[in-house]
Amino acid sequence: MKMLALRICSPARPLVAPIVARLRSIHNRSSYPNPLHQSVQRPRICPRSSPALKLSFRQQSPSRNFSVLAPLMAPIRDPNTLSNHNSVATTYTDVNAALDFKSSTFSGDVTLTLEVLEDGVGDVVLDTSYLEIHKVEVDGKEAKWTLKERTEPYGSALNIALDCKMQKGKSISVKVCYSTTEKCTALQWMTPEQTSNKKAPYMFSQCQAIHARSLYPCQDTPAVKSRFNFSIRSPYPVVASGLPTGAKDFENGTLAYTFKQDIPIPSYLFAVASGDIASASIGPRSMIYAGPEELLKCKTELEGDTEKFIQIAEKLVYPYPWTTYNVLILPASFPYGGMENPNITFATPTIISGDKSNIDVIAHELSHSWSGNLVSNASWEHFWLNEGWTTYLERRIQAGIHGSQHFDFSAIIGWKAFKESVELYGNQHDFTKMVVNLEGQDPDDAFSSIPYEKGFNFLYHLDRTVGREKWDKFIPYYFKKFHQKSLTSFDFKDTLLEFFASDKEAAAALSELDWDYWFYAPGLPKKPDYDTTLVDMCYALAECWKTIDTVEFTPRASDIQGWSSGQIVVFLESISDLETPLSKASIGKMAEAYGFLKSENAEILSRFLTVGLQAKDESIYEPTANALGQWGRMKFVRPLFRLLNQCDRDLAVATFKKYENFYHPICREAVRKDLKLE
Repeated sequence: MKMLALRICSPARPLVAPIVARLRSIHNRSSYPNPLHQSVQRPRICPRSSPALKLSFRQQSPSRNFSVLAPLMAPIRDPNTLSNHNSVATTYTDVNAALDFKSSTFSGDVTLTLEVLEDGVGDVVLDTSYLEIHKVEVDGKEAKWTLKERTEPYGSALNIALDCKMQKGKSISVKVCYSTTEKCTALQWMTPEQTSNKKAPYMFSQCQAIHARSLYPCQDTPAVKSRFNFSIRSPYPVVASGLPTGAKDFENGTLAYTFKQDIPIPSYLFAVASGDIASASIGPRSMIYAGPEELLKCKTELEGDTEKFIQIAEKLVYPYPWTTYNVLILPASFPYGGMENPNITFATPTIISGDKSNIDVIAHELSHSWSGNLVSNASWEHFWLNEGWTTYLERRIQAGIHGSQHFDFSAIIGWKAFKESVELYGNQHDFTKMVVNLEGQDPDDAFSSIPYEKGFNFLYHLDRTVGREKWDKFIPYYFKKFHQKSLTSFDFKDTLLEFFASDKEAAAALSELDWDYWFYAPGLPKKPDYDTTLVDMCYALAECWKTIDTVEFTPRASDIQGWSSGQIVVFLESISDLETPLSKASIGKMAEAYGFLKSENAEILSRFLTVGLQAKDESIYEPTANALGQWGRMKFVRPLFRLLNQCDRDLAVATFKKYENFYHPICREAVRKDLKLE
């Protein structure tokens, strides 16, 4: 899942002005207790016990040919599932469902093949949330089942009784007939009027983190991975997180669209979308899917770059294993920058800016093909393993495309988002730690830039500690060792130390690492000394605006001529960081000189609206409300609603109520909490 990505497309001219001094916050090191170790023994990976399996991978580079031992499996802690996944584990999922756009329901049946992991298992417990359960069968026979009382925020456990105690190693087939309800949090149903061409309804899913259970009964934990088979009946084209195998059985104006996913994936990567969707090729193994009217613009934006991203990632890790990499540009209400659904990334339309400046979101989601999708965090308490690694790989791809300075440029932008998230939670909040305790918590409440950026900065620290050449050998080793598996932070630590144990220099450097500090210290770590070459001119211009009311400075469009959108973002974020907001008059001058209010780039416009709201400039209030009706991406929506609420609560509440049904359920609930409307 993508929080932020920006791209520089051209060099910028230097600006003759003072460079704003950058202050770097330093954390005092101390002892940080591990809350997870207080309640359980140290977890290891995945829910299945099995002998070590030797895996061999061949790379294009002979120096990267090696074998690794697949790690032994053992029970893990996931406090955000009600399933008994440590007793039985899903190995295959067969979904057979139909979309009903009139009733906004997804109904049918799901058949789970489960492996028994321990002797004496007498029941199967699945996660559900707001589902109607009609019938349950075990091995072809109707079974007794109980839907437990709802436990917030985790839903209702579906307890399925087995005829006899099952022994370890046995296989069970569980079929559940069910239907979603109007409270389903995984799906957004849109009327034709809510779509861009207003011709057909639209539906898309978003299952991360714990919303798959509202779409179908499952073991809704990233610790469990299974292969999938999909059959989705719809009157409109369907895309899903698997390889398409055809469309068949025309019936009452609908077709059954079928897909298969032979690489085991966790439940949160189940994805489906249906509507007026067209497609076009953007590379030798990539397609773009979008509304017919937007297709050409989307194709132009992504064509040529997607394959370059894949090839650079393959050199960093190992060959892309999913066959195809496609992108679906969703309606504007999609709450994230992108979602890394296997084979088909779901992406926000805000990345289509007409100048390719925001398409590095695709580099991030592509990186998830290895980090998150193949090698997954075993629970959401270790989310940094997904997003920290993905952010690191994304920035290596950016460096491979644009040059090494862009690695640091992106990291500087990321640090700003990181800092803001820490400030929002509070410097000592548990959610500002890299490894968090989610006992009784909704993982969505812990979602922020912190696991992305704190995880990235930890990996970058390791990169610099052992040296880039040695680190680049560890990257494929790590991803091969945990290929198609899930792991915890402790498994990562063990693997890193194991890999470098024979290297005296690297081992000595790693022995100085304070693991408890990185895993459990709240707040910001020490900021690295990033290369600021590409941002110095942005800071210089910000310094001119800082003193515009006391020092003669006439802003002109030429101030930012030749700048990339990323550099403009850095400039605006520097302005938003000023201790004293700009005056209303200065906001007017900036809008007139630079034309930010006319920008079609959401990254730029959202930052300028932020600056205007900080100044409590009433002329910015209505443009903000209008923008909030065009964007559903939480990265833009939530901060703007919080600021608008501080400026004009009545307008903020009225704007939310006006567009409430436009927002995805995940975004809608988050904003409702931000505005304290509960």
